[in-house]
Amino acid sequence: QNEEKWDFVLVSDIHDVDSKNIRRRNFLDELSKKGFTIKEIKDRKLFYGVCAPNDIFQKYQCLRRMADSRQPSCSDHEDVEDTDRIRIVNFIVRNTVTPDSEKLQDLMNKKVFEAAFPLHEKEEIKRILNEDWARWGVLFKEQPIEAIRCYFGEKVALYFAWLGWYTYLLVFAALAGLVTFVAGTTVFSSSQVSKEICDANTTIMCPLCDQNCSFWVLSDTCTYAKVTHMIDNEATVAFAMFMAIWATVFLELWKRERAIVVTKWKLHEWDEDEEELALQLINDLHHPPQLYQHSYFRSTIILILALLLIMVLIGIAHMLVVYRAVAMALFTQSEVNLLSKHANTIAVMTGAMLHYITIIIMTKVNRRVALFLCDLEKPRTLSQQENSFTVKIFIFQFFTNFSSLIYIAFFLGRINGHPGHYVRIAGRWRLEECHPSGCITDLFIQMAIIMVLKQTISNIMEYLIPLISHQLRKKRKKRPKKRGMMLGEEEEAEDSCKRQWLNNYELNDVHIFSLFDEYLEMAIQYSFTTIFVAAFPLAPLLALINNIIEIHMDAIKMMRLHRRMVPRRAKDIGIWLQVLEAIGILAVIGNGLVIAITSEFIPLQVYKYMYSPCTRDNHTSMDCSTGYINNSLSVFCIQDFEPHTKVLPEFKGHQIKECRYRDYRNADDYTHTVQFWHIFAARLAFLILFEHVALCVKLIAAWYIPDVPQRVKNSILTKKHQNLCNKLSMIEYVTEV
Repeated sequence: QNEEKWDFVLVSDIHDVDSKNIRRRNFLDELSKKGFTIKEIKDRKLFYGVCAPNDIFQKYQCLRRMADSRQPSCSDHEDVEDTDRIRIVNFIVRNTVTPDSEKLQDLMNKKVFEAAFPLHEKEEIKRILNEDWARWGVLFKEQPIEAIRCYFGEKVALYFAWLGWYTYLLVFAALAGLVTFVAGTTVFSSSQVSKEICDANTTIMCPLCDQNCSFWVLSDTCTYAKVTHMIDNEATVAFAMFMAIWATVFLELWKRERAIVVTKWKLHEWDEDEEELALQLINDLHHPPQLYQHSYFRSTIILILALLLIMVLIGIAHMLVVYRAVAMALFTQSEVNLLSKHANTIAVMTGAMLHYITIIIMTKVNRRVALFLCDLEKPRTLSQQENSFTVKIFIFQFFTNFSSLIYIAFFLGRINGHPGHYVRIAGRWRLEECHPSGCITDLFIQMAIIMVLKQTISNIMEYLIPLISHQLRKKRKKRPKKRGMMLGEEEEAEDSCKRQWLNNYELNDVHIFSLFDEYLEMAIQYSFTTIFVAAFPLAPLLALINNIIEIHMDAIKMMRLHRRMVPRRAKDIGIWLQVLEAIGILAVIGNGLVIAITSEFIPLQVYKYMYSPCTRDNHTSMDCSTGYINNSLSVFCIQDFEPHTKVLPEFKGHQIKECRYRDYRNADDYTHTVQFWHIFAARLAFLILFEHVALCVKLIAAWYIPDVPQRVKNSILTKKHQNLCNKLSMIEYVTEV
């Protein structure tokens, strides 16, 4: 006996309230009027299996043929794919209106129905996906994209095709980053700048706080200096340029890959508006088209509210700055030797962890605000709603994730003033200073902590929460055994449906933005991988490891822990492509700024070619960076300290009259030296040159790599020619007859 096949299942509590029973019955009656077959099964819940009549699918096929400019003959009917069948039934079920003008979502909000979902099928394709995709043993095996499309639809298949392509090309970025990092480790102890810091045991530095802080010797930070120059070297510049080119090549190659896949699926001419209109007409022949609309008033309100939230996010970044300044002062004055000795590093690390906590909290807030703004905007279709939501949530998440990083990269140590004239928070706490060897290590630590936490804790929770939730739902299930009122074969058939429906119901629900969350996670990761990658060359490697695990973790969740997602058609990844292109441009700007402002690359080059011993003597054997550290430190007379600064003038038995600090200022009036302006001009020139060269290379790469391969273009052209020939032959035949 063939097993019954049901397109959709509705779940309801066994209500004692008559009003809910009436509403439920009214909705099911409306479905019955449209020819739907409905089967009821009672358990601890009420289950309603829904099966659509074949004439609905015949209408859909006919309208599709006409939309595709094929011969508008509806006499021949092909079998409808399961993904199309589920999508059509989902649209009709969710847009069926009761006599009380209530749709399914309204009834679910009022608890008349608890859930509505398509079923995971017991088919060969599911077995293929479970064996070749949704298990940990196939981590390095190619994904069965065609099988994913046949089971979850084109939108999900395109996401995994894109993610697989991104992960594949990350191999090259990860190798380049690893080579850059290894090249940095080779100069860990041999860098001339690091050697000077490690040997500077007579260079007395100014205190790091105002109260009870002593002077300190520059050589105490020897290890920190070595780490800094392991990250900050000439190879970093080449790697930043490589990543700017890589980001462009990745997107251009993806466009080609997408064109091949979409043409293979015969979706290159598919139109979303026509699809929506066809489904609306099938559901209700008299349904008027939903027209486009725009309101400048609503747009203004949305813009104002969005700017307010962005200001709040920037304010949170300022609070993190305040925390770091206060923590630095408290740790420096601590009696615990470990805290006082490594106050800066501990402040950076705890600040990064606090930043990660704010990311978790604000992600939830950002989502609610973005959804509220989308409701205000009133988008016409689901795709427009997704696009609107995508732009808003990505902008909010970008500021949430990167505001603190932007401060560390471009403002830390540059707006704090100088001894005798420090910039203070609330007139009390000094802003942080950079280490004499530069600020890039602070950015490295911040990025490393956030990326590691996001890719471990977040992914573990993303997998464990659905797993635990599913196990708890299974434990709570109770299977009543009283089936006396039914006969043998009917009982057996119904038991089979009941078991399948219960198993699907016990899985975790999928919401409308389930796939969106995966895209957003990858877009934020892509931002970390490209925008500040000059400061953290290991970012592509961490992203690669994460993605290899992510693909199969998502597959396991979708196949075993979540209900089946309603398949949706798509011919590209939508607005995410524009988001990724915007990130690529930001990556050029960001990396250019990191090298020009955060890195010590430019000041060191200016010193080598204008102020080093090499410019005065022909010392070919001398390292031209000799003397750079002494040159980059200014002199401060301790008698010029502010009145409330309490510093002991003695240090290790010596009377201290002056100390050094990181800046380019004159010793008499503390104004900027000529060298400061030389470095400023060089930074600006490098930034302009780097960004123009990188953007030109991006444009050339985009031009050089066609978006659509020639064979795909030729295939489409040949099919158009053949269709026109067939139509012309038909016209001539009709004319002759």
